[in-house]
Amino acid sequence: MGKEEPWYEEGLRFGCTRCGHCCTGEPGHVWVSEDEMQAIADFTGEPVSEFRFLRVRQSDGKNTLREKANGDCIYYEKGQGCVIYPVRPVQCQTWPFWKSRASTAERWEETMRMCPGAGKGDLISPEEITLRMKRFPI
Repeated sequence: MGKEEPWYEEGLRFGCTRCGHCCTGEPGHVWVSEDEMQAIADFTGEPVSEFRFLRVRQSDGKNTLREKANGDCIYYEKGQGCVIYPVRPVQCQTWPFWKSRASTAERWEETMRMCPGAGKGDLISPEEITLRMKRFPI
């Protein structure tokens, strides 16, 4: 028996428009590892201990970035987009190729309705999509 090809066997198009739809609105979580916290602190020029105290909170025993009062990511600025884009967490780097967003054609259709970059832009190979889903398997 051969390996079954994913539904996205021809790849999917995506090009981030930095619109902020995935960074703003309802409260949620942006999970950060120790390495990601260090990279962000280095990028913003603040000591990691200060970064951890001011910018991170605990949820379900894990580290997540704090949010603004309206639910927006603390690193999203209207008119600028993500101000830590070069060092954004894996969760953000792998968007929208999460299992919850791209594991079925139906979920991808939903994603395209909310994300102006989904379905447009560069053709992402099925291998790369699968890799991103494994890097952030939610």
